[in-house]
Amino acid sequence: MYDYIKGIITRVTPEYITLEQCGIGWQIMTPNPYAFHQTEEIQQVFTYLHVREDMQWLLGFKSLEQRELFKKLITVSGIGPKGALAILASGIPSQVIGAIEREDEAFLVQFPGVGKKTARQMILDLKGKLGDLFTEIEMPDADVTLLSMAENGALEEAILALQALGYSQRELAKVKTDMQKEDLDTEGYMKLALRLLLKHK
Repeated sequence: MYDYIKGIITRVTPEYITLEQCGIGWQIMTPNPYAFHQTEEIQQVFTYLHVREDMQWLLGFKSLEQRELFKKLITVSGIGPKGALAILASGIPSQVIGAIEREDEAFLVQFPGVGKKTARQMILDLKGKLGDLFTEIEMPDADVTLLSMAENGALEEAILALQALGYSQRELAKVKTDMQKEDLDTEGYMKLALRLLLKHK
């Protein structure tokens, strides 16, 4: 099946990107569309085709490791493609792996759609099976200082993407004040906002 597609990104929306290759525009769902940029440069997207009786989804990822973690996550009972995308959008993959290996349920339940039962199932199904995805598993530091964002066009794009992931305007309002202090690109804003949102839960 498709391993990756190289082409020009012609559209970036809160839910998907459009990658044009040989005159065909591929609509690709990604964990964070704003990690990609609409330019004339050729970009590579690692892909996964998810097929059900009633639909087909073409999913795309910035890295091979991200895609392989997605494939592991959707094998867990209670986690579908949307849930796996939300986990990848909300957390650094190496930290997700580290939490599973440490059996850190408290960390895992912070992700959208992950309750205690699903967190426990992730640990039962995946512990000891993810080390080959990364040579070094990153452990989250409890004393890490959270960054913040400046309010500009990139911030607004990040807010739209977060709303597409299911965060409410009330949740976003709690972190917006802290998001107005730094000058980051949209991808940086997304990562920061998601860390802040996880902390506020």
